[in-house]
Amino acid sequence: MGWGYGFAPYVPVAKKKADAEKALAALRKKNPNVAPVVIEGRKIAKTWWGISWNKNLESYADYSNRIGRGSTYVKNGMVLDLQIAKGEITAIVCGSGKTPYKVKIKIAELSDKKWKKISEVCSHKIGSVAELAEGKFPEDLAELFMRQGDGLFPSPKEIHLDCSCPDWAVLCKHVAAVLYGIGARLDDDPLLFFTLRDIDFSVLLKKSVEDKIATMLGNAEKKSRRVIDNADLSGLFGISEVSDDVPAAVKKKTG
Repeated sequence: MGWGYGFAPYVPVAKKKADAEKALAALRKKNPNVAPVVIEGRKIAKTWWGISWNKNLESYADYSNRIGRGSTYVKNGMVLDLQIAKGEITAIVCGSGKTPYKVKIKIAELSDKKWKKISEVCSHKIGSVAELAEGKFPEDLAELFMRQGDGLFPSPKEIHLDCSCPDWAVLCKHVAAVLYGIGARLDDDPLLFFTLRDIDFSVLLKKSVEDKIATMLGNAEKKSRRVIDNADLSGLFGISEVSDDVPAAVKKKTG
């Protein structure tokens, strides 16, 4: 390749951005529906939702040594197209070659155990789930998404990466840029996350409400069973019936 010592020659940032813009223009001629990741300012993500997605990725030891390589790429506009579908992300990333690279990331389906846990948590946080439906970012759901092991954010074992570039590493900088790009995309539409995890948000919201109502009714039933009926009262206190003449102390004790 003539690069010497296995390293590619240095390319100024301005040229990289210009090359990316040219590649995007060419791509748009073929597909006007491309959705590039555009970062404004120094931060990749600005909302709790997007920031949490990126922090979660950085927290995994499997990714910590290489994920940062994608930060500059996504900031420089190298992710020319990013599409989020059920359980899958497809993207086109501009690299050092003449032809942009194709990235595909697959996310494993939620296990029944995880789904059950998520439903239980949501049933206790109906207000927050409703906020999600409005496109808001309730931070009290952070544990639900970020808890490693049984949270909603996927673990490395649930993420399957593929890139057409010649980099031998599974997590190349092109894939890393796309992973960061997802965080930026979630800034604009947090409900895309549920699409990615193949969760019908309307079903989750409905189930959460139903579970909450069932819990409330169950608690009400338990409370009603603690009320002693008239027959029990006559046996306990030697009275024939419960009336307004029953002493207040007795009423209080039996309520």
